[in-house]
Amino acid sequence: MEANVENAVINLKRFKKRNEREQSAKQADANRAHFGRTKSERALDKKRKDRASQFLDQHRIDGGDAS
Repeated sequence: MEANVENAVINLKRFKKRNEREQSAKQADANRAHFGRTKSERALDKKRKDRASQFLDQHRIDGGDAS
């Protein structure tokens, strides 16, 4: 019976490392989805942001205190 117990001993580091690699891969996939935008998508967002900023600047009331 002791021989069966000795054969059942496993190295937990291997399983821990595998789990960490799987978690890292999941995080990498999430980051790719969140941050991985094409150049045209980034340019479109920049254009929209600049246009909104210009719109606000055009409608700004210059002068003293606005309150």
